[in-house]
Amino acid sequence: MSETTFLGTEWHEKIFTGTWTDGAGQTYDVVEPATGETLGRLGAASAEDVNTAATRAAAAQKEWARTTPAERAAVLRRAGALWAEHAEELSGWIVREAGSIPAKAALEISSAEQICYESSALPSHPKGQVLTSNEPRWSFARRVPAGVVSVIAPFNFPLILGIRSVAPALALGNAVLLKPDPRTAVCAGVSIAKVFAEAGLPEGLLQVLPGGLDAGEAVVAAPEVSVISFTGSTAAGRKVGEAAGRLLKRCHLELGGNNALVVLPGAEVGPATSAGAFGSWMHQGQICMTTGRHLVHESIVDDYVEQLAERARNLPVGDPATEEVAIGPIIDDKQRTHVRDILDKATADGARLVAGGPGEGAFVPPTVLTDLSPSNPAWTQEIFGPVAPVATFATLEEAAEMVNASEYGLSLGILGDVGMAMELADLVDTGKVHINEQTVSDEANVPFGGMKDSGNGSRFGGAEANIEAFTETQWVTMRSSIAPYPF
Repeated sequence: MSETTFLGTEWHEKIFTGTWTDGAGQTYDVVEPATGETLGRLGAASAEDVNTAATRAAAAQKEWARTTPAERAAVLRRAGALWAEHAEELSGWIVREAGSIPAKAALEISSAEQICYESSALPSHPKGQVLTSNEPRWSFARRVPAGVVSVIAPFNFPLILGIRSVAPALALGNAVLLKPDPRTAVCAGVSIAKVFAEAGLPEGLLQVLPGGLDAGEAVVAAPEVSVISFTGSTAAGRKVGEAAGRLLKRCHLELGGNNALVVLPGAEVGPATSAGAFGSWMHQGQICMTTGRHLVHESIVDDYVEQLAERARNLPVGDPATEEVAIGPIIDDKQRTHVRDILDKATADGARLVAGGPGEGAFVPPTVLTDLSPSNPAWTQEIFGPVAPVATFATLEEAAEMVNASEYGLSLGILGDVGMAMELADLVDTGKVHINEQTVSDEANVPFGGMKDSGNGSRFGGAEANIEAFTETQWVTMRSSIAPYPF
């Protein structure tokens, strides 16, 4: 994978600070999760690297904020075109480095393209209000760039979950420190740096800084940083939020989920299990919006479990880079151990394993569990693996109580009668409701976020949310002459 035509080899053992350079931190291997093969070697940023990058970014940002909307828009449009132009190569990295099947990788590339195009409209979007005043003056509120934005992105949908903040932040006149997950820092770090450099983004506005805990703490604490955009686990998000609060910085958190799919009485079981299978097993269940709980009406639950288990048994599992599979590898040993530990605890607590199981090596097969108690860890925790726990309900009110019993509130799918689904939608606390769709869904122009432990609201996507996230409000008044004062 090192001798590629677009990414080249200049990034080997480097970090990106406007150019590829040696960092003060160590270097590390980029590993393919399906095989353990080393795909390359990257530099790991240290806290010193981050602080230097933040200073450089702040200096570059001032000039960038003064560029015309047309100039910034042109960079974003060129970036969008580059994702499409180099889709085959860049999606190949997502397959190998993130363990994604080709269709999922293609979705990420297409989404990156669309996010850049959506963001290209932001520079010319209206950004202010004319306000009334009791004084003889004009009064305005205008949006100005926040300054330096730190973006911390996870491994699972690494490209989308990084560029959805990088692109709008740049478009609105900011500089960006991007800390991709080290496990996916080529497909979601090197690729972003290369695309924007080729698109004509001035040097210093984007810094790509994969690294460990010290780098993560530094991209939050650096004095030049005014906004942090974090996507990841709830536990890590709490720490980021606590640090940002102490430092009086704005922090946008998109965190975990244990999302429910409610299958209503009368729903057609075949299509419902297809939706449920996709929701639970897409990208091995390593998605914040994954269907983590199947709530199926008691009148159809037996048929649902039977058909869902049959789908599980027929989905091929293997290396997506060399085989036609539906289920690829879990990202690393730590995550595989986590998934298998929950499965062990779930069955020890009385859950029945209908299909699948812990699997071997890098792979966990699609799994179906039933007979779960309300406190079973497979029901209450975010597994981040290809596991579909199924429980039953009798009334709409009971379904709503079961949905809301989770501390998370990210996404909900409801399958069946639309009128009944609308009633249920009014009873639940969640950031997204998808009627007659499963729980995993996103678009470049849609405000995205969750409630409760899933984050602090919709902070990504769509002009309104992006402008709110990555700009500050400034009040401006103007009189025809100097105002009189009693002093």
